[in-house]
This record gives sequence, C-alpha cells and structure tokens, in this order.
Amino acid sequence: MLVRMPFFCINAAYLYLIKNVLSNPLFKKVCQHFNSVWIYFPDELKNGNYNFLSNGQHFNKYCSNNSCDNNLEQINSACLYLFNALFGDYNVFKDNAKKNIDVVYYIIIWLSYMLSLKEENGINKLNDFYTEHIEKNKHYIKKIESIHEYKCYKDIIDKKKELLDMDINDNIISELYATFKSLYELYSTFSENTSNCPKCSNKANQFVEKYKVLNNNNKDSSYNKILSTLSDDYNNLIKKCKDAQGSNFPPLPEIKTIQPSVESSGDNSAEKSEQIVQNSEQTVHNFDVASSSSSIVTKLIPVVSIFAAISIFLGISYKSSDYSMNSNND
Repeated sequence: MLVRMPFFCINAAYLYLIKNVLSNPLFKKVCQHFNSVWIYFPDELKNGNYNFLSNGQHFNKYCSNNSCDNNLEQINSACLYLFNALFGDYNVFKDNAKKNIDVVYYIIIWLSYMLSLKEENGINKLNDFYTEHIEKNKHYIKKIESIHEYKCYKDIIDKKKELLDMDINDNIISELYATFKSLYELYSTFSENTSNCPKCSNKANQFVEKYKVLNNNNKDSSYNKILSTLSDDYNNLIKKCKDAQGSNFPPLPEIKTIQPSVESSGDNSAEKSEQIVQNSEQTVHNFDVASSSSSIVTKLIPVVSIFAAISIFLGISYKSSDYSMNSNND
C-alpha cells in the first residue's frame, strides 16, 4: 500500500537537507573537530610546557589503560580523537574518506606542529613518531567496519607516507600550520552565512599572503599536495560567496612546479661533457690505431709481393737448372 507523505513533511525534509547536509561542507566539519582539540589542548606552550586542560581527560580513552602518562601520549590521544571523529565509522568515513581523503593532511600538519613545539625523546622526523606510536598502536590498526578502501587509520596515513619524512623542526611546518589556521578562521567567520562574505573576503588577504610564502618555499611534491588541498578548500569558500554583494576574494597563485637545482643540473652537464670528451678521445684513439694498422698493412703489401716474386723466380730457376742437368745426363 502506497502511503503519501504530506507536502509539509517533504518540504521540512528538504529544508533539513539543505541546511544540515548540503550547506555543511567537509572543511566545516574539520574545523569543528579541530576546535574541540584546541579548546582542551591549546597549540602553544605555557611556561615552556604543553597545556592540557582538565589534565587531558577529554582524550584519555585513547591512551593505554585510559591514562596518558606523558606529553607524547597526550599528543597521540588528541591525534586519535581527530581520526576517530573524521574517519571513525562508516557514516563518518563515507563523507570524509571517499570525498576527500586529503583531510588527513591537516591532521598530519597539526601533529607535526605540536611535536615541534617541544623536543621530546629525540623525535626529529615524523617518521620517528610513526614508528614508536602509530605503527603498532591498537587504535591505529583497528579495523574500520564496512570500509573496503582503507582497513584502518594506519592505512590512511600510509597512503600519505611521503609526509613522514618531514623534519618537524623545519620552519615550513610552522608556515603550513599558520596557513591552515588562517583558512580555519575564514570558515569560522563565514559560518555558513553569506552575509558574512564581505567580512570574510577582507580576512582572505592574510590567508593568501601565507599561501604565497609557502608556494615560494615549495620543496617537493608532498608540499604540492598540501598546497593543492588548501587551495581547493579556499576555492570552495569563494564559490559559496560568489553571489554575495561586497565580497572580493583575492585569487591564489598557481602552484609552482619543482625545478631541479642549478648545482645538480650543472653537475649533470659537467658529467655529460666529460663523458663526451672521453668518448671523443676513445674514438680518436681507435681511429689512430686503425690508421696505424692500415699504414702497416699498406707498407707490408709490397714487401710480401717482392718476397713472393723472388720465391717464384727461384722456383722457376731451380726447375730450369734441374731440367738442364737431366738433359745432359741423358
């Protein structure tokens, strides 16, 4: 039996969809969860130490025995909170992993920055932290139910493993994080209300300038991917404000292509030139040897001919003499 739904119910469902789903972009969700982390775990030191509000109780369930005993465990627990919030189950995962797995870049940027604030246990590269706190951690290798593309959080990280070689003490980590936070502030100002677009576009200059600095300091393809992710989320915000009056968002520059270093190029040219010279010398040497051999052969031919002629002449003379002697004997 077909039951007709009243029009006002259909309209209410449509309005709910527009308000809560279509108008709720992925980056807005990212901002909400990062904001929760920043509330309980500020991204700056206090008196030279990390500042965990409520002694980090908010994220303790991600630590061994529900207790985080040191700074690294606290940082890791907040990191796990972000993964759980953005990729924790099928309903969450289908919105974040399938549409934009690059969200993990923001988590890795945050993790790198937090580790860079204070030297801990000799960790200089993110790969050190990965080996000690992620690779065999039960929370990172726990299977995500009903998901086939990625088995666990560790699998998601492994897809972006080129970032693990980043030096957490490199200045570019701070620049990446500052640019990400600037984009977060733009979305917070926008707050899904087009009337905020003019105010948001005025703040956009700060983000664009930070982005330009990153683009000029671009080191390799992994940074290119981060720049591309930041650019996509910024352009999505521009699209939302395209019909708003009084908004004027500055454009982002094209991502610079990585060029080989001059020194490396020079070395390669020198090596090639040296190889060409060596090949040329070898060719000349071979030619000289061939010419010398040819000259020797040319000189030997007349000598051989003379010896051959003498041998024939002597042979004929011998036979003639022998014939004469035989005739006389007869």
